[in-house]
Amino acid sequence: MATAADPEPDPRRWLALLTCCSALFMTLLDVSVTNVALPSIGRSTAATPSQLQWVVSGYTLAFGLVPVLAGRLGDDHGRRLMFQIGVAGFVATSMLAGLSPTAGILIGARVLQGLAGGLINPQVSGLIQQLFRGDERGRAFGILGTTVGVGTALGPVVGGGLIGLGGPHNGWRLVFFINVPVGIAAILLSRRLLPRDGASGRHRLDLVGALLLGSATFCILFMAVEYDAIRDRRLGALVVPALVLVALFARRESRLTRERRDPLVDLRLFRVPSYSSGVVLALAYFPAMAGLPLVLALYYQRGLGYSALQSGLGITAYALGSGIAAPLAGRVVTRIGRPLVVAATITFGVGAAVLALLAIHAPTAAALVFAPALFVMGAGSGAVITPNQALSLMEVDPATGSTAGGVLQTAQRIGLAIGQAVIGAVFFAALGTGRGVAAYGHALRMAILTALVFVGLAAVVGVSDLMRSRRRATTSAG
Repeated sequence: MATAADPEPDPRRWLALLTCCSALFMTLLDVSVTNVALPSIGRSTAATPSQLQWVVSGYTLAFGLVPVLAGRLGDDHGRRLMFQIGVAGFVATSMLAGLSPTAGILIGARVLQGLAGGLINPQVSGLIQQLFRGDERGRAFGILGTTVGVGTALGPVVGGGLIGLGGPHNGWRLVFFINVPVGIAAILLSRRLLPRDGASGRHRLDLVGALLLGSATFCILFMAVEYDAIRDRRLGALVVPALVLVALFARRESRLTRERRDPLVDLRLFRVPSYSSGVVLALAYFPAMAGLPLVLALYYQRGLGYSALQSGLGITAYALGSGIAAPLAGRVVTRIGRPLVVAATITFGVGAAVLALLAIHAPTAAALVFAPALFVMGAGSGAVITPNQALSLMEVDPATGSTAGGVLQTAQRIGLAIGQAVIGAVFFAALGTGRGVAAYGHALRMAILTALVFVGLAAVVGVSDLMRSRRRATTSAG
């Protein structure tokens, strides 16, 4: 029987979730879909290589800057409102990107598009916290995990298909225009399906904290995306101001938390062991998840001469594995708990290790030979992201769900950027001046071995949290 503490579930909650996921899918797709459009953009706008890099990096950088601030705004001023503002902004900036006559305008549009996308994502995790309870929350996060895995993996396929449809010079514009009808539909549906924002107490926005955290995040992400482009080791110096800014942010938020003066991030969140472990695990795991598809695309296109569409199809098995595993993992995560995350992390590592062995032989028919290993990796990834997010937020107060989700997503974005930079750097260092299938196969293998280091770190974090949970259970029973 429903009580005041446990109200009757919203009957529209599943349709509301699908509406949120459609907008989320759109933002995640634009992280990876633009990569395959770069040659077409270069021909159409006469963009320089540096400008093409920033068409991708500008979005990635902006996308990673705002989740924590966006989460705080959603918790304080309404997730439905912030969701609609974010989607409307994404639609407008997608239209601007598609109509851009020059590379400079396109880069500006991509930065604004990334900011709008970063505003959407924390509201989705916050709404799941708000709308779902118990096992249903795990299933909801399973659908969210499927969206994340498939949206990221299908980007090259969708991009290649749209470019083929629109032609080599203007097909890239369709990559952005496709967001417009999807976004408009999401706004209209959200007005009917998302719960209305209740009255909440006015909180003072911690602008100083937002500036400190945003600047620290900028230093880390800028260092990663620029190193991925120019390989200048001097960028590593940005670690110093990043650490100083993080220390200042932590000191400020600790004081505001202690004095109950509306911190940007209530640091009591990190007293929840499942949440703090989940954030660290995401920071360790996401580099591997992000870096491998990047170097695999390089291997396919530069080493084997695949087209953009063929390259995208070459990782379809990964998307398929993730799409199957994520909802299944979401159904059982509340029953199995952290052991599921540990097992899935190891599964991803096993698939990656097999891929490294296959890369030695650098087969011409690599897409077919790699498919089973990629499927295993995808299944492991789908069963890591969904349960880790569900377990991380399971014990978090829904009133702060968007902020907690924003912190988790910031960790994920930093992990993604680090993975692309580090694993990409290892790939190119191993390639050297080599050319041909064998050289690219060797570079791919070294990149995979680097990714396995990150996977190992994530597994250690998961095992540590599992052992800590069992010690707490034993102490409580005693």
